[in-house]
Amino acid sequence: MLSTYLPVLLQVLVVIGFAAIVLILSVVFGRSAKRNATKDIPYECGMLPVGEGAPRFSVKFYLVAMLFVIFDIEVVFMYPWALQFRDLARLNPVVLVSMAGFAGSLAVAYVYALKKGALNWKY
Repeated sequence: MLSTYLPVLLQVLVVIGFAAIVLILSVVFGRSAKRNATKDIPYECGMLPVGEGAPRFSVKFYLVAMLFVIFDIEVVFMYPWALQFRDLARLNPVVLVSMAGFAGSLAVAYVYALKKGALNWKY
């Protein structure tokens, strides 16, 4: 049984050994640079960084983006169903009821997001 896993074990040992050797060699042969204030500032495409970094965005932007992705994915699930509806309805009429339940849960989620104020931009 061990002979079947021997090549995998050998490869794992070689990878760990190589990583350890490379790290040790970089410490031994690498030069530690002298630090100063000019070298420690962030590089911004050749421009000196002036002022604060990027402005902070409200969590509302990210919340709306997540809601968009969620509802967009739901529409992606509805598209293939709509293309095959005629064939599916012939085989089993429960298909319409199942999609109505799916769309109903989507509507409930949308109403919940509205009630929670997730789409309110005033604050």
